[in-house]
Amino acid sequence: MKSIDIITIDKSKLSFHPLEKSRWKDFEKLFGERGACGGCWCMSWRLKRSEFQKQSGEGNKKAIKKLVNTNETIGILAYYDDEPIGWCAAAPREKYIRLENSKVLKRIDDKPVWSITCFFIDKKFRRQGISTELIKAVIKFCKSKGVKVIEAYPTVPYADNIPAAFAWTGFPSAFEKAGFVEVERRSRTRPMMRYFI
Repeated sequence: MKSIDIITIDKSKLSFHPLEKSRWKDFEKLFGERGACGGCWCMSWRLKRSEFQKQSGEGNKKAIKKLVNTNETIGILAYYDDEPIGWCAAAPREKYIRLENSKVLKRIDDKPVWSITCFFIDKKFRRQGISTELIKAVIKFCKSKGVKVIEAYPTVPYADNIPAAFAWTGFPSAFEKAGFVEVERRSRTRPMMRYFI
């Protein structure tokens, strides 16, 4: 197995930007040929499971690009020295079909919320707090949009070194560091957390 050179970050070199048409190439570069994880292209929550699987890979890439091209809010990119190194999906909850249909993550109340659903961090930059920095950038972005409540659905880790494929919704500790609090738990491993602006 090929070893990965971990880059120790200097947080002053981090910057964050919403994904817009002008940043599509950066998003594409970060996600790589595999579309982050198994052809997902961050469409997992936005489609019914059958639809998502049917268009896995290139179909999902086209779908997310179409949203970007219509100026829909998708999420925030993290940069290090102007290189794209991280991603956090954030949008109004109703944009996520699978989230809206979930029994475990069903709506807590009728308040309008934005949801943080997914992270993807370049392997060289993992385990250095990039997720928390991305969450803070989402909070700042949401404030600028007049959002009052941000919701998240992190995974409680079952071991110290769980595979990245199981960490794509983030960990509770990253959200706690950014000021989120647990508000509901219908599953042992899936708390619902909120940030109130």
